[in-house]
Amino acid sequence: MLYSLVRPVLGPLFTTYWRPRVTGLENIPTTGSFLLASNHLANVDSFLIPVVSPRMVRFISKDVYWKNGGVIGRLQKWFMSSVGTVPLDREALSSGRGALEAALQVLQEGNGFGIYPEGSRSKDGLLHKGQSGAAWLALQSGCPVIPLGLVGTQNLFRAGRLLPTRYRVDMRFGEPIDFSDLPTDLSTGARRRLITDRIMTEIQALSGQEWAPGAAPRSGGTPANGDGALA
Repeated sequence: MLYSLVRPVLGPLFTTYWRPRVTGLENIPTTGSFLLASNHLANVDSFLIPVVSPRMVRFISKDVYWKNGGVIGRLQKWFMSSVGTVPLDREALSSGRGALEAALQVLQEGNGFGIYPEGSRSKDGLLHKGQSGAAWLALQSGCPVIPLGLVGTQNLFRAGRLLPTRYRVDMRFGEPIDFSDLPTDLSTGARRRLITDRIMTEIQALSGQEWAPGAAPRSGGTPANGDGALA
């Protein structure tokens, strides 16, 4: 795949220009599927993560990038294909379910998949409430969930500037999240919420972001009293 050719070229360019502080890469499994759950500060995140990761991390993107014409369009298509991006049409993306099913297929094939539990890019720099898609994928696939905290990526491309800003970013990969202590008597919805809260708590610990109003999990993803109730 093009990824094996592109990463050795783009990786050194990225690390030389921005000199990112990358920690915890040893937490990414050497084999088998894994779900990488990250905060989302800038559009460039989906480019930086695959370039840094020792294994391919695939993301979902609008298929419009595969349909644009001209030189720029061809470059977009080439780049998206080279980093393993999964194209989905607007209908599949808007349904939510279509995107999750495409992601599940990537995981079932033994690959790594990246997801932003917040659902969209944070425009205020705060960490917003996590949606349950990552939890659904974790339950359906049974694969390990690796949290990632990004710091400073929103500063790499500034409005009105032709060239990217030289700003040192941090990319902190955490240890696989342990869900083994979850109560067995939880409803499906409660289990997804608890897993989501734990994922977001781990991401916040890595990124150091402040929570958006009302976004902080009450439980931190930990069941209270061992009975499935939330603290």
